[in-house]
Amino acid sequence: MRDIDIKTLRLLVAVCDLQNIKRAAVQEHIEPSAISKRIAQLEAALGTPLLVRSRRGVQPTPAGVALLEHARTVLFTMERMESDIAAFSGGVRGHVRLVASASAIAEALLDDVAAFMREESNRNVKVDIEEALSRDIVLAVRDGRAALGVLWDTADFDGLQRRPYRRDQLALAVQAGHPLAGRNSIALRETLDLEHVGLQANSAVHRMLQRAAAQAGGNLDYRVIVSNFDAAFRAVAAGLGVSVIPMQVGSVYAAFANVKLVPLTDDWASRRFAVCFRDQALLQPAALRMLDYLAARVEG
Repeated sequence: MRDIDIKTLRLLVAVCDLQNIKRAAVQEHIEPSAISKRIAQLEAALGTPLLVRSRRGVQPTPAGVALLEHARTVLFTMERMESDIAAFSGGVRGHVRLVASASAIAEALLDDVAAFMREESNRNVKVDIEEALSRDIVLAVRDGRAALGVLWDTADFDGLQRRPYRRDQLALAVQAGHPLAGRNSIALRETLDLEHVGLQANSAVHRMLQRAAAQAGGNLDYRVIVSNFDAAFRAVAAGLGVSVIPMQVGSVYAAFANVKLVPLTDDWASRRFAVCFRDQALLQPAALRMLDYLAARVEG
């Protein structure tokens, strides 16, 4: 099969989005016959129809739908590549793509990245931050879709290099009038008979707590499942249960709500984050600069 040119892929996407060759031709500033010819050549090269044409317009065939998905990915990659190169030519030092866990983002990571970008030497560095689960962070970094990943250091890094980052401490969030509100500390096993507010089952926090509860000889009774720590804290404030929340996250909200934070004494409740990457020697200057900055925030 001959190489597929980017222009043809762009025209195919436009035709499928607009479901009309004439409208796509106007949008792309090209004659409708030229679009039809390009797509016909592509169909011939691939050996399968890509579009179903009718008086109402056009629709992609199953093969067309499959190619359309790949075409969008290719076009997105090309656009970002052009953006990155243009940034360098315009004097911007680099573009860092960072993927992080919900816990890292909810705590100090955004503040650290903001502080990094405010420094005069980094003022022209662009940063993309995406939230993902631990396993997806590792995959994104390993596959080159992100330069850096931030997650708990207990994750399976699948051979990636890493450097230590910040620590956090987990605590039990309870309403101020709760019987446990006056405690200075508590172990998870002491909460197994309480109703909990938890994060979704695919989150690292949920899996860790399930393992810890099982090791303590019980299970956690989840009354409410929420999508993030912010929602968990608000559910606790509303009296829907207790919740295991990072101290740094909870302390921000505790000042505005009738909630107390009781530190957990379990060994796993004191956690460290790590910044992972494929190979430090291969990082672009901007990514290496950010890695050094984040690693300098290491605690303990």
